[in-house]
This record gives sequence, structure tokens and C-alpha cells, in this order.
Amino acid sequence: MKRILVSNDDGYNAKGVELLAEALRSFAEVIVIAPETNHSGASNSLTLTRPLTVRQAANGYYYVNGTPSDCVHIALTGILKHKPDLVVSGINNGANLGEDTLYSGTVAAATEGYLFGIPSIAFSLTERNWPHIEAAVEIAAYIVKHQLEQPRQAPCLLSVNIPPLPRHEPENIRVSRLGRRHPSQPVIEATNPSGETIYWIGPTGEVADAGSDTDFGVINQGHISVTPLRLDLTHYDELGVTHEWLEGLCVNP
Repeated sequence: MKRILVSNDDGYNAKGVELLAEALRSFAEVIVIAPETNHSGASNSLTLTRPLTVRQAANGYYYVNGTPSDCVHIALTGILKHKPDLVVSGINNGANLGEDTLYSGTVAAATEGYLFGIPSIAFSLTERNWPHIEAAVEIAAYIVKHQLEQPRQAPCLLSVNIPPLPRHEPENIRVSRLGRRHPSQPVIEATNPSGETIYWIGPTGEVADAGSDTDFGVINQGHISVTPLRLDLTHYDELGVTHEWLEGLCVNP
């Protein structure tokens, strides 16, 4: 039987991870290792300034007092006896579209698996508070089963966003690129009881690119968005320009 490591960023007791893990157990061996508390926006951070603990809940899930990346890292390097066939993250309580993927703890958990050479998929429900979560779980399980039965030749990293519809069909899946947002809105300034000025991170910016081939556009059309991601941040088109800019300073030809 195939093995799946499941994590998330909403915490080990979130509805999305509970229902998803239950569905995946119908065709795979599943282990859940997730954060103890919500870590939305944690991105790919690892905890290096304090030790981490791993505990087991009554439902058998393991939870870590750290980030989503911590959870997957600890699982793959210290807990699991066998390398999983797939890492699955989610289902997230809310969308991860465009630049959201850079900040998302849901995508980060999948990314950590991908960094270890394991195919990894992050799932997000695009509206909060779990509307039509059962349909989202059904289509997520369908995609996971397809990956296990027809694995890609090279490990993949996918971000899947699912709109809150009462029913999904496989024909509703679309492959997309990441869209773009305008810069985030200003921080929200407040005062704490001690009179100190404090700040809340402001809302995300407005959507700047929601073309029909983007994840924003696909979701707006009521379809399921599947976006393949990569981690090579090198701006190859700028290599020559940067070399010219550093002429006389750099030694490489």
C-alpha cells in the first residue's frame, strides 16, 4: 500500500486535514504530522532557536509545536521509518493564489516534501469556514489517487485551489499559472494597553493579473486550479545584465 504524509498550516485539529486524511485512508497508509496551532503565513520557516516537541493526539495524529515546514522536516528526517510516496498538505481554510503561495504555510509544508525529492501537493479551499468541504475533499482525494496510480517521472510540486461548489467533476480541473496582486494594503496601526503603538499586517492587495489562464481566472470561472510550482529563483534573463553591471568587479567570464 502507498504511504502518504499529511500536514497543514491550520493545526492538527482543523476540519480540512481531518476529512482529507480520512478520505485518503480508503486507498493509502496515512500519517498526519501537523502544527499544534494555526501557522497561516509561516511560509517556509524552520524553528532554529528552540527545541521542538512531537506529541500524539487521541485520534492518532502527531502534532508539533512549530511550523508546517518543521512538521514535514521532522517527519522525513526523524520520525518516519519509510519514505512516503507522497506529501499532501491541507485542505487549507482559504485560498492560496498568486503571491499568496510565497507566504502560505500550506504550500510550505508541501514544498518541504518536494525539497526531499518527494512528490507533493498543497490543497486549498478558496473560501474560509469550510463551505462545501466534502466536495473539496472528494476532488482532492481523486487528484491524490491519480498521482499515486500515474506518478510523474520527476517529483512535482502542485498548488491546488478548489472553489466552494457542492459538486466537482474531474472535467472541472484546469492547469493554470500563478496570477499577480498589487502590493498589499497599509498596515493597521493601533495602541496596546501600555500605550505602545502596535501594527497589524494589512489586507492583501487587489488582483492585478486574473487572466483566464491564471489561478485567479480559473477560480473565477468556477473551476479547480492546479498550478505546478518550481523553486529555482535564479533570474536567468538577468545573468548577462548583472555581469555587465559588475564588469571589472567580478572575475567569472
